[in-house]
Amino acid sequence: MIPQWKIYPRSQGHSTVYLQNVVTDPSITVGEYTTYDDFVRDPREFEKNNVLYHYPVNHERLTIGKFCSIACGAKFLFNSANHALGSLSTYPFPIFFEEWGLPVEDIPRAWDNKGDIVVGSDVWIGYEAVILAGVTIGDGAVIGARALVTRDVPPYTIVGGVPARPIRKRFDNAAIEALLALRWWDWPEARIAANLEAIQSGRLDRLR
Repeated sequence: MIPQWKIYPRSQGHSTVYLQNVVTDPSITVGEYTTYDDFVRDPREFEKNNVLYHYPVNHERLTIGKFCSIACGAKFLFNSANHALGSLSTYPFPIFFEEWGLPVEDIPRAWDNKGDIVVGSDVWIGYEAVILAGVTIGDGAVIGARALVTRDVPPYTIVGGVPARPIRKRFDNAAIEALLALRWWDWPEARIAANLEAIQSGRLDRLR
């Protein structure tokens, strides 16, 4: 397990952080060894700069698994970024409740609530990708640079574009099923270390 005091995984350079050790919002959960790299801003300010429209009134959650790699500028946009499309107007009247004499409790009616954002383990999110509210990204998936993810991404699938579309699967179906069953990211650290050569070389048959 990563020591709680350890923020930077590299002794040289502070552009990359272990995200678990810089997040303080209880509605954001990050798994062990997940990293965020930011060469433009302080990566320790991930909550402020990258988790957007995330207000307590919505009771939303951002859940990110273990061993994820999140590139500079990736954004997670929550429900308050939306406007209510079922209304005759997209103008957010409930937000300006004082101006229009509306009850403050109606503020969430200003937008469509699509739910939480869930990111699996071993996910790579590319440079300046945007993940919208209500999206679930499966284990082992890859999100291309500047992709706009508007719908769920299956495990071990590479997506890209605006809006993001599947490009290809990383492995065949049998290998994906085996990896999802193994869940190597949940292994003890010593077992992961003992299998690094097999993991890095893509040798599923050598995992032990």
